[in-house]
Amino acid sequence: MPLAQVSPYFYISGQIAVEDVKRLADQGFVALINNRPDGEAPDQPDSMDIEAAAWEAGLEYLHAPMHGAEIALADVERIHALTAQATGKVLGFCRSGARSMLGWALAQSEDLPSDEILALARGAGHDLSQWRSVFDARYAARG
Repeated sequence: MPLAQVSPYFYISGQIAVEDVKRLADQGFVALINNRPDGEAPDQPDSMDIEAAAWEAGLEYLHAPMHGAEIALADVERIHALTAQATGKVLGFCRSGARSMLGWALAQSEDLPSDEILALARGAGHDLSQWRSVFDARYAARG
């Protein structure tokens, strides 16, 4: 399970296993964000199992499933709240890390200019340039 660092506190990865959770806690992670819907693949662990392991390891857990690039605004807000109050590293995961990258980027787009978000995403191996206008609109609307 390779991790890609997006920012000093946010990382992304592909699917994690229940047995990875304790190791992530030992590495200083304080929260997990699961952006994968349950039942997407037959070999995928159920989100409730990962959540139970997270709580047992002392980690916060958020299930904010994304279907492709579709994510509920409420989930974007929940991702923002979790990452804003986290006292350590947060890991977003899905099948490949791409949805977690986009979910985090949308959550940060009211606080960070699009150039910064796009640079952080590129540094983690993801091109979100097609989302620039969305990021710009959310940043401009922050009031």
